[in-house]
Amino acid sequence: MNQNTHPVGAVHDVVHDVVVIGGGPAGLSGALSLVRARRTVLVVDDDRPRNAPAEGVHAFLTRDGVAPRELTRLGRAEVGAYGGAITSGTVTRVRRDDDPVAPFVVTVTGRGGDASEVRARRLLVTSGLVDELPAVDGLAERWGRDAVHCPYCHGWEVQDRVIGVLATSPFAMHQALLFGQWSREIVLFTNASFTPDDEQAEQLRARGVTVVDGPVARLRVEDDALTGVTLDDGRKVDVGALAVMARVRSRADFLADLGLEATEHPAGVGTHLATIEPLTGRSAVPGVWLAGNVTEPMAQVVAAAAAGTMAGAAINMDLVTDEVAAAVAALRTGERIDA
Repeated sequence: MNQNTHPVGAVHDVVHDVVVIGGGPAGLSGALSLVRARRTVLVVDDDRPRNAPAEGVHAFLTRDGVAPRELTRLGRAEVGAYGGAITSGTVTRVRRDDDPVAPFVVTVTGRGGDASEVRARRLLVTSGLVDELPAVDGLAERWGRDAVHCPYCHGWEVQDRVIGVLATSPFAMHQALLFGQWSREIVLFTNASFTPDDEQAEQLRARGVTVVDGPVARLRVEDDALTGVTLDDGRKVDVGALAVMARVRSRADFLADLGLEATEHPAGVGTHLATIEPLTGRSAVPGVWLAGNVTEPMAQVVAAAAAGTMAGAAINMDLVTDEVAAAVAALRTGERIDA
Protein backbone atom coordinates (compact mmCIF):
# COMPACT_ATOMS: atom_id res chain seq x y z
CA MET A 1 0.00 0.00 0.00
CA ASN A 2 1.29 3.47 -0.92
CA GLN A 3 2.51 5.49 2.02
CA ASN A 4 -0.17 8.10 1.25
CA THR A 5 -2.94 5.52 1.09
CA HIS A 6 -5.30 4.88 3.97
CA PRO A 7 -7.57 1.89 4.61
CA VAL A 8 -11.27 2.58 4.11
CA GLY A 9 -11.98 1.99 7.78
CA ALA A 10 -9.77 4.92 8.74
CA VAL A 11 -11.89 7.41 6.79
CA HIS A 12 -15.41 5.94 6.69
CA ASP A 13 -16.74 7.90 9.65
CA VAL A 14 -15.57 11.29 8.36
CA VAL A 15 -17.72 13.69 6.34
CA HIS A 16 -15.58 14.78 3.41
CA ASP A 17 -16.04 17.98 1.47
CA VAL A 18 -15.34 15.99 -1.67
CA VAL A 19 -14.96 12.31 -2.53
CA VAL A 20 -12.99 11.81 -5.73
CA ILE A 21 -13.81 8.52 -7.47
CA GLY A 22 -10.75 7.50 -9.48
CA GLY A 23 -7.11 8.27 -8.73
CA GLY A 24 -5.62 8.84 -12.16
CA PRO A 25 -4.29 12.16 -13.52
CA ALA A 26 -7.76 13.76 -13.60
CA GLY A 27 -8.72 12.65 -10.10
CA LEU A 28 -5.42 13.48 -8.47
CA SER A 29 -5.22 16.88 -10.19
CA GLY A 30 -8.73 17.70 -9.00
CA ALA A 31 -7.88 16.51 -5.51
CA LEU A 32 -4.71 18.63 -5.48
CA SER A 33 -6.68 21.77 -6.33
CA LEU A 34 -9.17 20.99 -3.59
CA VAL A 35 -6.71 20.18 -0.81
CA ARG A 36 -4.78 23.33 -1.62
CA ALA A 37 -8.11 25.13 -1.12
CA ARG A 38 -8.16 23.58 2.37
CA ARG A 39 -10.95 21.14 1.57
CA THR A 40 -11.16 17.69 3.13
CA VAL A 41 -10.78 15.22 0.29
CA LEU A 42 -10.86 11.44 -0.07
CA VAL A 43 -9.64 9.82 -3.28
CA VAL A 44 -10.90 6.28 -3.91
CA ASP A 45 -8.88 4.32 -6.45
CA ASP A 46 -9.03 0.66 -7.50
CA ASP A 47 -5.50 0.63 -8.98
CA ARG A 48 -6.62 -0.40 -12.47
CA PRO A 49 -5.22 2.40 -14.66
CA ARG A 50 -6.06 2.18 -18.33
CA ASN A 51 -2.52 3.12 -19.35
CA ALA A 52 -0.77 0.59 -17.10
CA PRO A 53 0.70 -1.41 -20.06
CA ALA A 54 2.39 1.65 -21.53
CA GLU A 55 6.06 2.27 -20.80
CA GLY A 56 5.58 6.01 -20.47
CA VAL A 57 3.23 8.97 -20.58
CA HIS A 58 3.93 11.38 -23.43
CA ALA A 59 3.17 14.97 -24.43
CA PHE A 60 2.87 15.91 -20.74
CA LEU A 61 5.15 18.93 -20.29
CA THR A 62 8.02 18.22 -17.83
CA ARG A 63 6.78 14.63 -17.40
CA ASP A 64 7.31 13.26 -20.91
CA GLY A 65 8.22 9.58 -20.73
CA VAL A 66 7.41 9.09 -17.05
CA ALA A 67 5.99 5.64 -16.28
CA PRO A 68 2.23 5.76 -15.60
CA ARG A 69 2.56 4.29 -12.11
CA GLU A 70 5.36 6.69 -11.26
CA LEU A 71 3.13 9.60 -12.27
CA THR A 72 0.45 8.19 -9.97
CA ARG A 73 2.95 7.82 -7.12
CA LEU A 74 4.09 11.41 -7.51
CA GLY A 75 0.50 12.64 -7.63
CA ARG A 76 -0.50 10.71 -4.54
CA ALA A 77 2.46 12.08 -2.66
CA GLU A 78 1.54 15.66 -3.55
CA VAL A 79 -2.12 15.22 -2.56
CA GLY A 80 -1.08 13.53 0.67
CA ALA A 81 1.38 16.29 1.52
CA TYR A 82 -1.54 18.72 1.73
CA GLY A 83 -3.60 16.39 3.90
CA GLY A 84 -5.65 14.57 1.28
CA ALA A 85 -6.59 10.95 2.00
CA ILE A 86 -6.32 8.17 -0.57
CA THR A 87 -7.86 4.74 -0.13
CA SER A 88 -7.63 1.58 -2.21
CA GLY A 89 -11.00 0.17 -3.19
CA THR A 90 -13.76 0.04 -5.76
CA VAL A 91 -16.81 2.28 -5.64
CA THR A 92 -19.76 -0.03 -6.18
CA ARG A 93 -22.62 2.36 -5.49
CA VAL A 94 -23.38 6.01 -4.94
CA ARG A 95 -26.71 7.16 -3.54
CA ARG A 96 -28.17 10.39 -2.27
CA ASP A 97 -30.17 10.83 0.90
CA ASP A 98 -31.76 13.77 2.72
CA ASP A 99 -28.73 14.73 4.78
CA PRO A 100 -28.52 18.52 4.20
CA VAL A 101 -24.78 18.68 4.92
CA ALA A 102 -23.34 15.66 3.13
CA PRO A 103 -26.00 14.13 0.89
CA PHE A 104 -23.82 11.66 -1.03
CA VAL A 105 -23.24 8.18 0.36
CA VAL A 106 -20.45 6.29 -1.41
CA THR A 107 -20.07 2.54 -0.97
CA VAL A 108 -16.43 1.46 -1.19
CA THR A 109 -15.52 -2.22 -1.44
CA GLY A 110 -11.99 -3.19 -0.50
CA ARG A 111 -9.87 -5.90 -2.07
CA GLY A 112 -10.94 -8.36 0.61
CA GLY A 113 -14.62 -7.78 -0.16
CA ASP A 114 -15.30 -5.65 2.90
CA ALA A 115 -17.62 -2.71 2.20
CA SER A 116 -17.79 0.65 3.94
CA GLU A 117 -19.71 3.84 3.34
CA VAL A 118 -18.26 7.33 3.18
CA ARG A 119 -20.14 10.62 3.03
CA ALA A 120 -19.45 13.63 0.86
CA ARG A 121 -20.79 17.10 0.24
CA ARG A 122 -19.72 16.90 -3.41
CA LEU A 123 -18.44 14.26 -5.83
CA LEU A 124 -15.76 14.36 -8.51
CA VAL A 125 -16.05 11.34 -10.81
CA THR A 126 -12.84 10.51 -12.68
CA SER A 127 -13.29 6.75 -12.99
CA GLY A 128 -12.03 6.54 -16.57
CA LEU A 129 -12.94 3.97 -19.15
CA VAL A 130 -12.25 0.46 -20.43
CA ASP A 131 -10.92 -0.35 -23.90
CA GLU A 132 -13.01 -3.00 -25.66
CA LEU A 133 -10.53 -4.54 -28.08
CA PRO A 134 -11.54 -6.38 -31.26
CA ALA A 135 -11.34 -10.17 -31.11
CA VAL A 136 -7.87 -10.63 -32.61
CA ASP A 137 -5.59 -13.23 -31.03
CA GLY A 138 -2.61 -11.65 -29.29
CA LEU A 139 -3.86 -8.08 -29.45
CA ALA A 140 -4.53 -7.68 -25.73
CA GLU A 141 -1.00 -8.83 -24.88
CA ARG A 142 0.55 -6.13 -27.12
CA TRP A 143 -1.86 -3.35 -26.15
CA GLY A 144 -0.10 -0.16 -25.10
CA ARG A 145 3.22 -1.45 -26.35
CA ASP A 146 3.42 -1.91 -30.13
CA ALA A 147 -0.36 -2.16 -30.54
CA VAL A 148 -1.41 1.44 -29.92
CA HIS A 149 -4.30 3.82 -30.46
CA CYS A 150 -3.01 7.41 -30.35
CA PRO A 151 -0.21 8.76 -32.55
CA TYR A 152 0.40 11.69 -30.21
CA CYS A 153 0.87 9.25 -27.32
CA HIS A 154 2.90 6.59 -29.16
CA GLY A 155 3.74 7.80 -32.67
CA TRP A 156 7.30 8.85 -31.85
CA GLU A 157 8.00 5.46 -30.29
CA VAL A 158 6.89 3.52 -33.41
CA GLN A 159 8.17 5.94 -36.03
CA ASP A 160 9.64 4.61 -39.28
CA ARG A 161 8.30 1.11 -38.71
CA VAL A 162 5.75 -0.41 -41.02
CA ILE A 163 2.61 0.69 -39.18
CA GLY A 164 -0.57 -1.27 -39.69
CA VAL A 165 -3.99 0.25 -39.03
CA LEU A 166 -6.61 -2.27 -37.95
CA ALA A 167 -10.02 -0.96 -38.91
CA THR A 168 -12.81 -1.25 -36.37
CA SER A 169 -14.94 1.57 -37.83
CA PRO A 170 -14.75 4.32 -40.48
CA PHE A 171 -12.45 6.16 -38.05
CA ALA A 172 -9.68 3.95 -39.45
CA MET A 173 -9.45 6.34 -42.39
CA HIS A 174 -8.43 9.12 -40.03
CA GLN A 175 -5.82 6.89 -38.40
CA ALA A 176 -4.39 5.70 -41.71
CA LEU A 177 -3.80 9.26 -42.92
CA LEU A 178 -2.61 10.59 -39.56
CA PHE A 179 -0.06 7.88 -38.80
CA GLY A 180 1.56 8.73 -42.13
CA GLN A 181 3.19 11.60 -40.26
CA TRP A 182 5.31 9.04 -38.40
CA SER A 183 6.01 6.51 -41.14
CA ARG A 184 6.14 6.31 -44.93
CA GLU A 185 4.86 2.72 -44.81
CA ILE A 186 1.24 2.47 -43.68
CA VAL A 187 -0.92 -0.62 -44.20
CA LEU A 188 -4.68 -0.32 -43.72
CA PHE A 189 -6.38 -3.60 -42.81
CA THR A 190 -10.07 -3.14 -43.62
CA ASN A 191 -10.83 -6.11 -41.30
CA ALA A 192 -14.41 -6.45 -42.62
CA SER A 193 -15.15 -3.22 -40.73
CA PHE A 194 -14.52 -0.44 -43.22
CA THR A 195 -14.60 -0.01 -46.99
CA PRO A 196 -13.12 3.22 -48.35
CA ASP A 197 -15.33 5.09 -50.81
CA ASP A 198 -13.89 6.36 -54.09
CA GLU A 199 -12.66 9.65 -52.66
CA GLN A 200 -11.07 7.96 -49.65
CA ALA A 201 -9.44 5.32 -51.85
CA GLU A 202 -7.88 8.10 -53.92
CA GLN A 203 -6.56 9.79 -50.79
CA LEU A 204 -5.03 6.55 -49.59
CA ARG A 205 -3.34 5.95 -52.95
CA ALA A 206 -2.04 9.51 -53.01
CA ARG A 207 -0.47 9.02 -49.59
CA GLY A 208 1.01 5.65 -50.47
CA VAL A 209 -1.16 3.67 -48.03
CA THR A 210 -1.45 -0.04 -48.81
CA VAL A 211 -4.97 -1.42 -48.36
CA VAL A 212 -5.42 -5.07 -47.36
CA ASP A 213 -8.92 -6.52 -47.38
CA GLY A 214 -10.18 -9.33 -45.18
CA PRO A 215 -10.52 -10.03 -41.45
CA VAL A 216 -7.37 -10.15 -39.31
CA ALA A 217 -7.13 -13.32 -37.20
CA ARG A 218 -4.01 -12.93 -35.06
CA LEU A 219 -0.82 -11.01 -34.40
CA ARG A 220 2.63 -12.47 -35.00
CA VAL A 221 5.23 -11.86 -32.32
CA GLU A 222 8.93 -12.77 -32.17
CA ASP A 223 11.33 -12.00 -29.31
CA ASP A 224 8.62 -9.98 -27.55
CA ALA A 225 8.09 -7.71 -30.53
CA LEU A 226 5.26 -7.44 -33.05
CA THR A 227 6.37 -8.64 -36.47
CA GLY A 228 3.13 -8.90 -38.40
CA VAL A 229 -0.46 -10.08 -38.67
CA THR A 230 -2.12 -13.16 -40.09
CA LEU A 231 -5.45 -12.85 -41.84
CA ASP A 232 -8.31 -15.33 -41.68
CA ASP A 233 -7.36 -16.75 -45.07
CA GLY A 234 -3.78 -17.41 -43.94
CA ARG A 235 -2.11 -14.45 -45.61
CA LYS A 236 0.71 -12.90 -43.61
CA VAL A 237 1.61 -9.23 -43.68
CA ASP A 238 4.67 -7.79 -41.94
CA VAL A 239 4.17 -4.79 -39.66
CA GLY A 240 6.21 -3.43 -36.75
CA ALA A 241 3.34 -1.65 -35.03
CA LEU A 242 -0.43 -1.77 -35.18
CA ALA A 243 -2.80 1.15 -34.64
CA VAL A 244 -6.23 0.21 -33.34
CA MET A 245 -9.12 2.45 -32.36
CA ALA A 246 -10.76 0.31 -29.71
CA ARG A 247 -14.32 1.02 -28.70
CA VAL A 248 -14.39 2.44 -25.18
CA ARG A 249 -16.84 2.04 -22.31
CA SER A 250 -17.03 4.53 -19.46
CA ARG A 251 -16.78 3.09 -15.95
CA ALA A 252 -19.95 4.55 -14.53
CA ASP A 253 -22.38 1.79 -13.52
CA PHE A 254 -22.08 2.78 -9.85
CA LEU A 255 -23.85 6.08 -10.60
CA ALA A 256 -27.16 4.51 -11.65
CA ASP A 257 -28.93 5.45 -8.41
CA LEU A 258 -28.16 9.11 -9.11
CA GLY A 259 -29.69 8.91 -12.57
CA LEU A 260 -26.35 9.36 -14.33
CA GLU A 261 -25.99 6.89 -17.18
CA ALA A 262 -23.49 6.58 -19.98
CA THR A 263 -24.53 7.62 -23.47
CA GLU A 264 -22.92 7.33 -26.88
CA HIS A 265 -20.12 9.83 -27.44
CA PRO A 266 -20.73 12.23 -30.37
CA ALA A 267 -17.56 11.01 -32.10
CA GLY A 268 -18.88 7.44 -32.13
CA VAL A 269 -15.90 6.03 -30.22
CA GLY A 270 -17.95 4.49 -27.40
CA THR A 271 -19.82 5.62 -24.32
CA HIS A 272 -19.23 8.51 -21.94
CA LEU A 273 -20.89 10.55 -19.21
CA ALA A 274 -22.12 13.84 -20.59
CA THR A 275 -21.55 17.15 -18.84
CA ILE A 276 -23.72 20.26 -18.97
CA GLU A 277 -20.69 22.52 -18.51
CA PRO A 278 -17.77 21.02 -20.45
CA LEU A 279 -15.26 23.58 -19.14
CA THR A 280 -15.91 22.80 -15.47
CA GLY A 281 -17.22 19.24 -15.78
CA ARG A 282 -20.51 19.94 -14.04
CA SER A 283 -23.01 17.13 -14.61
CA ALA A 284 -26.79 17.25 -14.80
CA VAL A 285 -26.92 15.96 -11.21
CA PRO A 286 -26.39 18.77 -8.69
CA GLY A 287 -23.23 18.27 -6.69
CA VAL A 288 -21.56 15.90 -9.15
CA TRP A 289 -18.67 16.84 -11.45
CA LEU A 290 -16.95 14.74 -14.12
CA ALA A 291 -13.41 14.91 -15.48
CA GLY A 292 -11.00 12.89 -17.59
CA ASN A 293 -11.73 9.99 -19.91
CA VAL A 294 -15.01 9.08 -18.21
CA THR A 295 -16.50 12.10 -19.97
CA GLU A 296 -14.00 12.77 -22.77
CA PRO A 297 -12.64 9.45 -24.08
CA MET A 298 -10.20 11.08 -26.48
CA ALA A 299 -8.45 13.28 -23.90
CA GLN A 300 -4.73 12.66 -23.46
CA VAL A 301 -3.23 12.46 -19.98
CA VAL A 302 -2.30 16.14 -19.82
CA ALA A 303 -5.81 17.17 -20.93
CA ALA A 304 -7.39 14.86 -18.37
CA ALA A 305 -5.23 16.39 -15.65
CA ALA A 306 -6.21 19.90 -16.74
CA ALA A 307 -9.89 18.94 -16.68
CA GLY A 308 -9.49 17.64 -13.13
CA THR A 309 -7.91 20.92 -12.07
CA MET A 310 -10.79 22.93 -13.54
CA ALA A 311 -13.38 20.66 -11.93
CA GLY A 312 -11.65 20.97 -8.56
CA ALA A 313 -11.79 24.77 -8.74
CA ALA A 314 -15.45 24.70 -9.77
CA ILE A 315 -16.35 22.38 -6.90
CA ASN A 316 -14.58 24.62 -4.41
CA MET A 317 -16.50 27.65 -5.70
CA ASP A 318 -19.76 25.75 -5.46
CA LEU A 319 -19.01 24.93 -1.82
CA VAL A 320 -18.05 28.55 -1.16
CA THR A 321 -21.39 29.67 -2.63
CA ASP A 322 -23.28 27.39 -0.25
CA GLU A 323 -21.20 28.53 2.70
CA VAL A 324 -21.75 32.19 1.91
CA ALA A 325 -25.51 31.63 1.66
CA ALA A 326 -25.48 29.87 5.04
CA ALA A 327 -23.44 32.68 6.58
CA VAL A 328 -25.81 35.33 5.25
CA ALA A 329 -28.81 33.41 6.59
CA ALA A 330 -27.13 33.13 9.98
CA LEU A 331 -26.27 36.83 9.98
CA ARG A 332 -29.88 37.70 9.38
CA THR A 333 -30.94 35.64 12.40
CA GLY A 334 -28.19 37.02 14.61
CA GLU A 335 -26.04 33.90 14.56
CA ARG A 336 -22.59 33.28 13.17
CA ILE A 337 -21.24 30.35 11.25
CA ASP A 338 -17.49 29.95 10.99
CA ALA A 339 -16.23 29.00 7.55
